[in-house]
Amino acid sequence: MRYTESMKTYPVDIAGVHRELPIVQVGEGVAVALLNLLGDTELTEAVAAEFARRLPEEVEVLVTPEVKAVPLAHALSVRTGKPYVVARKTAKPYMINPVSREVLSITTGKPQQLVLDGADIERIRGRKVAIVDDVVSTGSTLKGLRELIESVGGTVIAVLAVFTEGTPREDVISLGHLPLFKTDEA
Repeated sequence: MRYTESMKTYPVDIAGVHRELPIVQVGEGVAVALLNLLGDTELTEAVAAEFARRLPEEVEVLVTPEVKAVPLAHALSVRTGKPYVVARKTAKPYMINPVSREVLSITTGKPQQLVLDGADIERIRGRKVAIVDDVVSTGSTLKGLRELIESVGGTVIAVLAVFTEGTPREDVISLGHLPLFKTDEA
């Protein structure tokens, strides 16, 4: 889909909630409809309720990347009683033996880290895990999270994302799909 200046938002209906997502340039020639759950309690709660219905019963723990999907993982944890772990973007001084993987996210356009605090590893080791994210686009963050979880002994059995983006993905439980927008700034 080609982005034009007159198209500044992209309308979506998610779990019974309507939003006009702003279209933002994220790279040369590419723009995305930006989903931001931070501060959007109504949308986060509606998505969490829908995901609670779709979450496979055998999931034992939720893992989410820092930042925008954290409120969703929290709300889903409250509804399901499943604990959640946050993969941070940087190692913190208080972390005990952190484990990390480097990923390249479409929204940052540069390498970033996904870091598990060693203190969280026992919550994942030997457990069936669901990754919870806001948007899965290229799959780089998803791949990094999967590798990180598996490296500490967890097994990813489900991936939940509010949206897939770009190429549709059969391996993700999502509530919708977003196009990538081509811009004239290529």
